[in-house]
Amino acid sequence: MQIIKSFFIGLMLMIPFLKTYASELKDSASFGFNTYSDNNDVQVYSPTFELLKTVSKHWLVGVKLRVDAIAAASIRLGSSPATAKPDAQATASKRSGFEDVRYAPTFFVSYNDGENSATVGGYYSTELDYVGKAVFANYTRELNQGNTVLGIGFSQSGDTWSPNNNRPLPRDNRDEQKIDLSVNQLISPTLSLQLVYSHMYSQGFLSSPYPYVIQDGTFIGFENYPENRTGDAFAIKGLKYLDDDNSVNFGYRYYTDDWGIDSHTFNAEWLHDINDNWMIGARARYYTQTGSNFAKPLGSYSPSDTYVASDYRMTSFDSVDFGIPVTYKPSNESPYSISFSIDYYRTGDNDYIQNWFGESNIQAIYTTIRIDYDF
Repeated sequence: MQIIKSFFIGLMLMIPFLKTYASELKDSASFGFNTYSDNNDVQVYSPTFELLKTVSKHWLVGVKLRVDAIAAASIRLGSSPATAKPDAQATASKRSGFEDVRYAPTFFVSYNDGENSATVGGYYSTELDYVGKAVFANYTRELNQGNTVLGIGFSQSGDTWSPNNNRPLPRDNRDEQKIDLSVNQLISPTLSLQLVYSHMYSQGFLSSPYPYVIQDGTFIGFENYPENRTGDAFAIKGLKYLDDDNSVNFGYRYYTDDWGIDSHTFNAEWLHDINDNWMIGARARYYTQTGSNFAKPLGSYSPSDTYVASDYRMTSFDSVDFGIPVTYKPSNESPYSISFSIDYYRTGDNDYIQNWFGESNIQAIYTTIRIDYDF
C-alpha cells in the first residue's frame, strides 16, 4: 500500500500540499473517480467527493473524502510479487474483493477578505495496516494590487503502523513536519511565475514493514532506513497565456535530503480551447534522482548492515509521464463541468524493480474523471 500511495504522492510533488480553497468563496461540489493499473497486477480505484459551503461573506467550510480500493495480493501476503506463491485462500481473496481499502476524509475552514486568505484543517486516513493523521494551515497575502501574492503553509502528520505480518517494529510511528514558502508574481498580463521553497522533516519508522532482502537463498534482513530524514525542495512554476485559445503551464523542482537523494523534476502542459465548450491538452513530466547513501547494489548486502534497502525509490532511477486532459462545459453560464484525463507512466529499467516485482520497470495507466458543480 505504501508503494502505491507514494507513487501518487510522487506525481503530485509539483502541486503545493496546501490548496488555497479560500481563493474562491462559493458553494460547490465535485465528484471524481480515479483508476490506476500497472504491469505488476496492481489496480487502484478511488472515488472522491468534495463539498464547499460558504457560511458568511468571508468564511467557508469544506469536506473532502477519498476512498482507495486496492487489488494486489502481495499487500496482504507481505512478500515480493516476483517470488510469492499465493495459497488458495489468498488467491480466492484477490478474486472476491479488494486486498486493502483506505478511507481518507479531510475537513477544513477558510477565510478570505480579498487581500488575506487562510485555511486550517485536518486529515485522517485508515487502512489495513496504517493510520494517518495530519493538521495543516496556510496563509496568503495579496500585495501590489494583487499582482504579488506571498504564501506560507505548515503541516504536521502523525501516523501509526500495525503490520499484518506481526513483525515487531523498533517504532510504530511515522511523523512529518512540512513548511512551504511561496511568492507568486504577475510578470506581465500574460505571464505569471511562482517560486516555492519547502522544508520537510520526518522521524520514526520510515521504511515499510514488509520488503526484505534475500541473497543466494539467505535471508539478509527486512528493509530498514534511518529514523530521521530532512529534505529541502525548490520549485519554479509558470503560467503563460499564448493567445485566447492556448496557454502553457511549466515547472521545475529540485529536491535534496540528508539520505543523499537529489532529484530533478521537469513538467509542462499545453491547454487548448477547441471552442466555448471543449478544452483539450497534452502534458509531459520527467523525473530523475540519485540513490540514497545506504542503498547498495543487489548481492552486496550482509546481515551486519545497519540499513537495508529493497525499494527502488532508494536507488537512482528516472521516470516519464505523458497525459491528455479534456474538459467539457455546456456553456459559460452552466453551473457544472466535466473533466477527464488519461496518463501513461513508466520508470527506467532498474535492478531493484526486477528483483522485487519480476519486471524490469514499472508501467502504469491512470485515469481521472471529475464532475464539478457550482451552486
